Formats: sequence, structure tokens, C-alpha cells
Amino acid sequence: MEEVRVFPLSCAVQNYAWGKVGLDSEVAKLVVGGDTSAVIEADKHYAELWMGAHPKGDALIKDNRIAQRTLGQWIADYPACLGSKVKDTFQGQLPFLFKVLSVNTALSIQAHPNRELAGRLHAQFPEHYPDNNHKPEMAVALTHFEGLCGFRPVEEIIGFLKSVPEFHALVGSETAGELVSSRGEADRTSLALKKCFTRMMNCEKKVFVDQLNMLVKRVTEEAAAGKDTSDSNSELLLRLHSQYPGDIGCFSIYFLNRIVLEPGDAMFLGANEPHAYLNGDCIECMACSDNTVRAGLTPKFIDVNTLCEMLNYSPAPASAKIFPSIQDPSDPFVYLYDPPVPDFTVMRIQVPASVRQYTVAPVDCAGILLVIEGEATGTSAAALSDITLSRGTVLFISANESVSLHITSPSGMTMYRACSLL
Repeated sequence: MEEVRVFPLSCAVQNYAWGKVGLDSEVAKLVVGGDTSAVIEADKHYAELWMGAHPKGDALIKDNRIAQRTLGQWIADYPACLGSKVKDTFQGQLPFLFKVLSVNTALSIQAHPNRELAGRLHAQFPEHYPDNNHKPEMAVALTHFEGLCGFRPVEEIIGFLKSVPEFHALVGSETAGELVSSRGEADRTSLALKKCFTRMMNCEKKVFVDQLNMLVKRVTEEAAAGKDTSDSNSELLLRLHSQYPGDIGCFSIYFLNRIVLEPGDAMFLGANEPHAYLNGDCIECMACSDNTVRAGLTPKFIDVNTLCEMLNYSPAPASAKIFPSIQDPSDPFVYLYDPPVPDFTVMRIQVPASVRQYTVAPVDCAGILLVIEGEATGTSAAALSDITLSRGTVLFISANESVSLHITSPSGMTMYRACSLL
């Protein structure tokens, strides 16, 4: 039924082992909020909520007037809903996948390929790289959120090479020396950093497991004796080692920045940016792809050579990885996270308690709206009947359609919207 162009979705949940368990998970809480009949199992992992039309998690349409069962089927039948620019640019496909992640234990050390590499990997290893698309992504914190992202400034890495002899042993004196002598020359530094990281990642398993066990033993004993072990990044080391004992990824903390985001803070991960999420809940938006190159902190397929070859070896401080939001000049309640890729833009819509009527403005592309906090009754010419919005509601909004909200909750509303503003 084409006349109904704004409708609620029931979205796919992924139960990966790193996810938070039961109602500790923001994903589980949103699922229950959006569907009070949903059953949450207390010992099950609720890792990701997928809001979109990806074939591995195509959202179901919650409107019995619509014959199509999934969002992907509906878009295929009515591609004009995407808006003409998105329809033409992305061949009639919704170009993004919108997610909520609830991270309990670390995700793998990983990076996502650019389009060229994605095409090559998909052609060679389709069982590991399921499509030929790039996968830039943005994470916006919903709770206190921790991750690793990008290579640290060289001085910090050199500091760890001096203070963590077990790390130095894996990198090797000669390679470490090259990094020290390359300071001040960006091209030489990138090459030396690549050499150091590749050398460590390719260590024989027995060698790195022995060094890791020695390091864990040393910092545990030093901490027990009351010594300051912060120059070994010991808290994070011990946490990762408890989650993934004997994993080379534990040493990545000496190469990569630790990023801490508070609610509303974001980081953008372009192609070839090394990263790993460690803990917390976030909104995530990405190009519609499932291509990930992994090399540690995971039981999944790892591809060390591809990862080491593809990475962006440009050192930068943690602060440089925080992606700013900007207030929308036409709506003081909207904050835009607009990355340097055409596939997606994320909006945070923060309506204060004093406002009772609010319009989710039309844009010239299809979007997906998620309610994080608050309640409202929504009306839209493209919905044909009222829509009840509450925590966990997910709405598909076709291009050029608006939704008028009568807000009923006393504390206002917080919503996130994903779309592709070409």
C-alpha cells in the first residue's frame, strides 16, 4: 500500500557473545519498550538492534495495511520512497544500516575496507567478505562508552616501548629504533609504525603468549605490592586478558588510542581506521555492508596480513578522534553528525520538557527514527492514522514526509534519526 509512507518497524536483534546480557542491555530495553509482548531471556546476549533493510536483518513492517512483510521488500516495490537523489545514487537501495549496540566484552581489533579493497576481498573470499561495499561508520554514545580508535601519537607508543619490556620484545629492538629515529618525518613515521605493528601481529603464538603471561603476572604482582602500574595501561590490559586470554589483541592497547565517549559524543570510523569497541551502549550508523577485517580479540575469522596492509598508519591524539555534532540552523533541537561520506547522516533530536508540539521535519531522503526517551502521539498525512511513540519505537519515514508529535511525557523526548542528506 503506497499511500502509507510512514510506518513502525519491528527490528532484528543479533545475539553475539560480546553483547550485554538480559535487561542490562540497552538493546533489550529498547526491544521491550517497542513491543511489550517481547520476551527477554535473563541469560541471553542482546548485542545489536539492526534498523534497516540489510538482508541479514531486514526489519519487519508493523502495519497490517501493508502487504509487504519487510522494509527491503517495500523499498524494492516503492523505490520513490527513498527520494530521487538517494534512489539514483544508490541504485534503489537504502544506503545505510542504523543500529544500537550494547557492548559487554570487547569487540575485535578491526577495520573496514574502502570500496576498492572491498571489491577485491569479496571476489576472492566471499565467505568472509559478504559484499563489495565500503563500511564507514559512526558511533554515538548512549551511555558511558569506551573504545580503541586510531594509532596513538608516536611519543605515547615510544613511552610504552620503554615502560613495557614485554611489548618491546614483540616489536623488536631494531624496529622500535626505527620508530624512535623517524620522529618529525610523517612518511617515515607511518612506515616505521606499520613495520612495528605488523611485526607484533605476526609474532609466533608461543612467543606472544609467553610475553603476555609474563606481562600479566608482572603487573598483577606490582599492583598487589601497591606499585603504580598505569605506565603499563594495566587496568585495561587485565580486563582484556580476562576476556580473551592469550590473545595478541591485548597488546594493541599500546598502539591504539583509548577513547571515552559520554552520551551524545561521537566518533567516526573511516575506511582503514583500526578500532575496537570495549564497553557501553551506542547508536551506530554505517554504509549498508557487513565487511570487517579482524585481527585479534575475537573467535571469528582473522586476516592479519590484510589488516596490517590496509591500515591508516597516521598517528593522532585521542581528542582528534571525537567527531563533533553541529546544531541544525533551522531547528534548535536537532544536532547533526554529518560525516565526510554520502551514505548517511545521524541526527540527535532533543526536545525539552517545555515543548509539547514538535514536528519531525521532512527531508528529501528516507529516514529511520528511533525513540530513546519519552512518549508522544504522532500524526502524519503519510501514516493515515495516529502512531503511538515511546521508548524503543522505530519509524520508517519516506522522503519529504513529516511527523507531528504531541508529546505526553513530562521530561521531553530524545530521538535519533538516520538518513542520507546528499
